[in-house]
Amino acid sequence: MQMDLHQPAQDTVLKNIWKQITLFLLTFGAVVICFFIIHPFLSAIIGAIVLAVITQRPYKALTRKIKNRNLSSTIALVLVILSVVIPCFFILQDLVQGTTTIIIFLRSDVPQKSLAQFLEAHPTIASDIHIISNNIDLQNTVRTMAAVLGGLLTGFLSYSFSATVQLIILLFILFFLYRDQEMAIAFARSLLPLNEQETDALLTNMSSTINATALGRLVIGLVQGLLAGLAFWVFGVPNTMLWMAVTVIVSILPAVGASIVWVPIALYLGLTGHWGKAALLTAWGTFVVSSIDNFLYPVLVGSKLNQHTVSILLAILGGVVIFGFSGVILGPLAFTIASTLLDIWQARNNNLNPRPPLPQS
Repeated sequence: MQMDLHQPAQDTVLKNIWKQITLFLLTFGAVVICFFIIHPFLSAIIGAIVLAVITQRPYKALTRKIKNRNLSSTIALVLVILSVVIPCFFILQDLVQGTTTIIIFLRSDVPQKSLAQFLEAHPTIASDIHIISNNIDLQNTVRTMAAVLGGLLTGFLSYSFSATVQLIILLFILFFLYRDQEMAIAFARSLLPLNEQETDALLTNMSSTINATALGRLVIGLVQGLLAGLAFWVFGVPNTMLWMAVTVIVSILPAVGASIVWVPIALYLGLTGHWGKAALLTAWGTFVVSSIDNFLYPVLVGSKLNQHTVSILLAILGGVVIFGFSGVILGPLAFTIASTLLDIWQARNNNLNPRPPLPQS
């Protein structure tokens, strides 16, 4: 009877394969569980990473003067609180007050009376509106809008405790990202199944995307918000600070951005009889507020975000739908990671299957 000498070796190989599969499944399960554990604090984690990336240069300049990592990280954290956290707190206060004022105004009888007076003075427009809105109860529309805004404000106020917890966690993580950034980068490198050159390309593209999305789009939004807010103040639009802040937020979206705010306000000015102000705001919004994006985007973003406008818009909107406000960063970042990994696969494939040389004439 002849024995199969290869059987023990085959059994060992199969045993090792099953061990690898089991290890992979256990690791995957553990990672999924960890994701669900940290998911409630995802906004704080993303915020800390974004702040650490966009403040990288000033922090490095600080560490060159202060060699003690704990001290330099503490000073950097205090500077972030003074320059970012405290101003945002006062801005949010103004937003809440402005929203409350709008809700009180909409719940009063003033909007209905103003609408009735306007329709009496413009019978042609009144008849057109009547034809369009035969099945719409205009009198309850404003009240419904007030109820919606009231619900949003109530939700915002109830979210304030959770936001405070998120802020504390964000600052806690940011301190250690400052202090132990080399350790964090080395840990990330050790997990990536890429060579050194590929890892450098991926991390560089991720850093550029965060800077371009968080810093570039934010600066553009601030400029557009200030320009729009200046016009709102000059033309006597109520709650200027509120609409300016909303303009800053929506300016993150490419292509449409600030026009979401100033177009309805221009229509409001026109419908309330201020046609001159409406025309001037339309011109200012078209040729200054919305057009400034075309000049600032190449300077502040440029080639850092190597994506088409359509893909950026879809990435931001899709990211917000899936991850909430953190999706503003996570959406474009996911697109960048996918694009970089596809480039790496293509480069590896070209190296494994080189193209035949072109025939010489």
